[in-house]
This record gives sequence, C-alpha cells and structure tokens, in this order.
Amino acid sequence: MTDFPTRFDGTLDLARLPWFERRGRELVLVDDSVGPVVDVHTHLALAFLLPQKVDLLAEHGETEHYLPVERQLDLDVYANRNFSASDLTRMKRDLGLGSLTGGGMHRTHTIANLEREMRGLRIVRSVLLAIDFPVLSDNSGAWLRASKGHDGLVVFGSVHPYRPNMERELIRQIGLGACGIKMHPAVQTVLPGDPRAMKLYALCAKYRLPVLFHCGPVDIETRLGRRLSQVRHYFRPIEKNPETTFVLGHSGALQLELALEIARRYPNVYLETSSQSLTNVRKILDQADVSRVLFGSDWPFYHQAIPLAKLLIATVGREALRPKVLHQNAARVLGLGEGALGV
Repeated sequence: MTDFPTRFDGTLDLARLPWFERRGRELVLVDDSVGPVVDVHTHLALAFLLPQKVDLLAEHGETEHYLPVERQLDLDVYANRNFSASDLTRMKRDLGLGSLTGGGMHRTHTIANLEREMRGLRIVRSVLLAIDFPVLSDNSGAWLRASKGHDGLVVFGSVHPYRPNMERELIRQIGLGACGIKMHPAVQTVLPGDPRAMKLYALCAKYRLPVLFHCGPVDIETRLGRRLSQVRHYFRPIEKNPETTFVLGHSGALQLELALEIARRYPNVYLETSSQSLTNVRKILDQADVSRVLFGSDWPFYHQAIPLAKLLIATVGREALRPKVLHQNAARVLGLGEGALGV
C-alpha cells in the first residue's frame, strides 16, 4: 500500500495528495475516477433566539470555516483536535453572538458558498441538517425555503421533541420539502431516549423519514451536552424503533466502538464518518457493513475536502468501496435514483 502524508500545512495543502489540485484559494478534485459524492452532513448559518439575519443566498469570496484553512491539519486525529484554543473561542462566539447578529464567520455559511465548494469537489448532493429549539427558532423553515430550486441540496428538518403540536410541525416541514429529521441531543438538551423523543422517532417511521443523530461526545461541548450524547443512550431508542432508519452522525464521535456495536446489532442503523480520524475511518470500513456507511463533512465547521481526503486514503487498494460510501448508500437512504446523481 502506498504511504500518504497525514499532516499538512493547512487544508489547501491537501493538494499534495494525488486526487486534489490547488487553484488559487480553492481546492478541487481532479481525479475523474472519484465521484459523484453525496455529503450527508452539512449546515448553513444557524439562528436560534431571533429570526435568521444571514442572507442564505449571498455569495462571499471565501468561506470562513470554523477550522481555518490555514490551520495545521492532522488527518489522523478526531477533527476538532485541529482547532487552536483561539479557534474554539471564535467558533463558540460566532455560534452565539453571530447567530443573533448575522455577522462574523456566520455570514459566509450560505448556500452559494456551499455550492461553490461542492462544485470543486464533485459533490452532487449535500444534506443540510437543521437544528431547532422548541420555540422561537425556525432554521428548518428558513433553510427549506432558501433551498428551493437548488437541486444539489437536500434538507433534513428539525422538530424538537418538546415542540408544541409536534406532529403538526413535522407535517409542515414535510410540506416544505423536508426529507428527514436531524436530532442533536447535546444542542437540543434532550436525551435520545426521552419519551417525547421516542414519539418523534415513531412519527418519522410513519412518514418514512430517516433520523440523523448527532451521536457521541466530542469534548468541546458543554458538560450537559457531553452527558446527553453518550453513545450508551442510543441503544434503547434504536431497539424500540426498528421501523425507523437511524444515521449515527460522526459514528459515535469519541466512542466509535459503541457505535460500531450499535450498527452490528441493529440493521436499521447507518454510520456517518464526519470528523473521525483516518485510522477510525479505516476501522469503520473494516468492521462495519460497508453498505451502511455514509460520507459526511460537517461543513462549515470543516472544509468538505478534509473527510474526502481521509476516505480516499482509507480506500487505496480497495477502490471498489468508494461508490458505496460516497454515493450509493446515501442514494438509498435519501430515496434518490442513480440517474439523479449523474451516474
């Protein structure tokens, strides 16, 4: 097996790998054998306490990812280990104050900027994962309306388990085009097995909507968020909802082994690879059912090329796995025909 570097002088330095090329401040995929790609884990600018102030259709010269593209990059650690202390401070301030003002890095987390990155990397679909609170926030509605006419975008809505008239809200989002539901225990501060959450999963089965969980502790969340997202909390809700399709975002994060156990035990579970180290991506491909592994990036926290580089390195010598992980499995979960992906 060919050895590849795992440490880089920033994200754009990934051009040292044979699949990429740097063009100015952009990183592009130049290997015709790779693709199409479906990224099942992305976000736009989030707003929680006030209406969305970011113009989600605006284009900016550069995307200000929360992990700056100039930051030293190690592919073989959990992705957030690449943040400096100042990066984390800026990110947390931006997710808080930025969501209220629409300024800061937040303003560049738009559809136009995401689509530009997608084009350069041959990503034909990105799944937008909204996150909402029980009241006030409506990221789901804002994103669903803004994404109309953008065929490369698929939107998973968000219905907080303690949202009044939960089923009515779910139906509203389906009417706007929601294709699934995002559940984030750490941000929404609710246990995966909360009785109200269990009702939500049953409704998702009723309306044939997959549920993508944030799954696992990442060590930069609040203490409460870390407790709520422990992977041991996900076994029971998955076992009790066999008709619901679940995707474990981040594959359990820092508790990969437990996520692998869930995926082995329950056939309605998929693993999504965003943020995992190169070593752990290889472990997922070695130990999980590869027909239930999905590619994700967690944009705009990270450039979409970072997890793509890990997946490409991990599949050297077993390139036949790439179509499954990069688009075929996602097409099945999302109900997309291969023709829709340009295959």
